[in-house]
Amino acid sequence: MTRTPLRGRYADPAAVLAAALLVLAAVLVGRHLQDTYRVLFVHWPPLFADWDPHLGPGTPAAVLVGAAVVAYGPALAVRLPWRGLLGAAWGCSLAWTWSLALVDSWQRGVAGRLTRPNEYLSAVGRFHDIPAALRDFTQHIVDGTAAPWPVHVAGHPPAATLTFVLLDRAGLHGGGWAGAWCVTVGSTACVAVVVAVRALTEERLARRAAPFLVATPAAVWVGVSADGYFAAVAAWAVALLALAVTGRSPGWAVGAGLLYGLTCYLSYGLALFALLLAAVLLLGRGGVRARPVLVALLVAGAAVVPCVFTLAGFDWWQGYRLLVTRYYQGIGRIRPYGYWVWANLACTVLVTGPATVAGLRRAGAVLARRRPAPGPELRLALLVGVALLALLIADLSGMSKAETERIWLPFAVWLSAAAAFLPRMRGWLLAQAVLALLLNHLLLTGW
Repeated sequence: MTRTPLRGRYADPAAVLAAALLVLAAVLVGRHLQDTYRVLFVHWPPLFADWDPHLGPGTPAAVLVGAAVVAYGPALAVRLPWRGLLGAAWGCSLAWTWSLALVDSWQRGVAGRLTRPNEYLSAVGRFHDIPAALRDFTQHIVDGTAAPWPVHVAGHPPAATLTFVLLDRAGLHGGGWAGAWCVTVGSTACVAVVVAVRALTEERLARRAAPFLVATPAAVWVGVSADGYFAAVAAWAVALLALAVTGRSPGWAVGAGLLYGLTCYLSYGLALFALLLAAVLLLGRGGVRARPVLVALLVAGAAVVPCVFTLAGFDWWQGYRLLVTRYYQGIGRIRPYGYWVWANLACTVLVTGPATVAGLRRAGAVLARRRPAPGPELRLALLVGVALLALLIADLSGMSKAETERIWLPFAVWLSAAAAFLPRMRGWLLAQAVLALLLNHLLLTGW
């Protein structure tokens, strides 16, 4: 049996140690900046959270679900039939996310999350006439205008708020239903990533990735934030395109385009998912060459949502330009770019966990080979590499200073797929689950 070189044996722990030191530096430097200058506007930098050790009604369930995923996840991921695996992944993700959210109690952890003054539900009453609200949407983005939108409403295209307006119109009133929507839809993101990894690489890697996508610390923020819902919509856009380019029905390309168009009208920054769609077209170029119509179907699907909103009177580009103005009217102007440009990455470490850090190191090693062998590992490394590239572009833009543990959830779920490269899955899964439990029980997260 070939022995693992010492240098290779310690490479994963070294990567995790470096990431831990990055987090420690972000905590110490952030605490100094906040205590001395009050410029970060977060209470527990780099996370938007408060130090609040606590237990809650979700604690027993969270411990049990985490333990079950660690103990049985790797074996079940191998043995279950494919459709059974997808159902089990969604069910476990739902249980994990709900239990973590309920650690903070029903009101504080779920029902009250989206009803705060800066959140979407505070603006639902202003959409009694939806066409008029869409026509006038950009008139209320900038501070100083008549009745400016709450922060999160102004910070996103109107499809984000319109989602909760439609829930309300359907009779699902209030923060409880809104929170349930975000958790239920957001938890499907793990299934979308597994589907895409299987289509673009191989089933073995998809099965290995599944337990890590379930036990992700990112579930702390999926329950409950609208960004978890955004993450699922973006993930399914990529997954449907992966199915289309690997021989499934061309109609999946239309669905991918529709969801990508919706993604862009849920969050301006998620237009960067065009990079992941381009990566899917590259990885599935054989299927694209065989059926060039796929690209036309993707573009046609992607045009639908923008056309609907444009005809309704909302100008995406104008909205984004006004958002930049609003951003620099507030604390975005004061928060120091020189700190957040690297502290945001520390947030990402906490959201994705040590297994993702080690998996990304291994993905980087695959890409760095002088003559990388074509195969499933290279394809997965390229996919997570493009997701990381999109995240870095968002970081360098300066439009995401703080709160990226929530804002970057759509990218984080793809980074977690890199854990499929890891051996000894149970140890890494345990580290993921313990980190999530510690974050949720020691800190009160908010936004």
